[in-house]
Amino acid sequence: MFYWIYDIPTESFAALSAGVFVAFSIIGCLVLRPVLRLFMPRKSVVNDVVGYILSCFCVFYGILLGLLAVAVYQNYSQVEANVTKETSSLAALYYDVSAYPDPDRDPLRQSLRDYCQYVIEKAWPLQRKGIVPSGGVAKVRDFHNKLVKFQPSSKSEEIIHAETLRQFNVFVEHRRMRLHSVNTGIPSVMWYVVLVGAVINIAMVWLFEVKLITHLFLGGLLAFYLGTMIFLVAAMDNPFRGEVSITPEAFELVLELMNDSPEPQTAS
Repeated sequence: MFYWIYDIPTESFAALSAGVFVAFSIIGCLVLRPVLRLFMPRKSVVNDVVGYILSCFCVFYGILLGLLAVAVYQNYSQVEANVTKETSSLAALYYDVSAYPDPDRDPLRQSLRDYCQYVIEKAWPLQRKGIVPSGGVAKVRDFHNKLVKFQPSSKSEEIIHAETLRQFNVFVEHRRMRLHSVNTGIPSVMWYVVLVGAVINIAMVWLFEVKLITHLFLGGLLAFYLGTMIFLVAAMDNPFRGEVSITPEAFELVLELMNDSPEPQTAS
């Protein structure tokens, strides 16, 4: 339900995330801290007890945030690698079909150009909205139908055709991995734990017996960093959403390569 955060600029998202936590810390310190102090004994030992409990809590919460940050980065890198593999297999497939004789060669090459252009212009905007594009299925099926209709007439053509079919299977595999990654992200239940943990972390700071100005400053610093960390995890959580996302640059480079590739020379 928080996908709207990916529709705003990254700088605004970062400022919003940090600002919400800092505001929560300041408001709680001014409003809730006096109430909480009524239930706490006014002794110096209070700071020691709260500090010990907060230290233990921060260890577990810090491990959770650290593991989430590593997990989202690894997921982002893996999805980006899958996109690169898909474009690499697409380029190899284009070169394979370029060795086919006429009249099969040009329709196969054009089908791959159309697919690449579709991914850039139509599929990618849908992925940025969290929608799994389905239009590419027909284009892949059309290419496959043209490919299996080809009948090799020589040994060299049989070898090329077998390699093309193998490369096509590799391409389909990486394509499915990209589509599967459109909606990958941290489960909602884990986000609830992260947010509840952040609230508890800030609330425990309110229990310290220090001057108000010191309380506001230290609590604000802690809240600011918590908001920044949660912003980092959220910004990279969905690899295809927001400004910190994977772009179709790899497909654009492959399409440019397809359009600029010279026509193969045929023996006269």
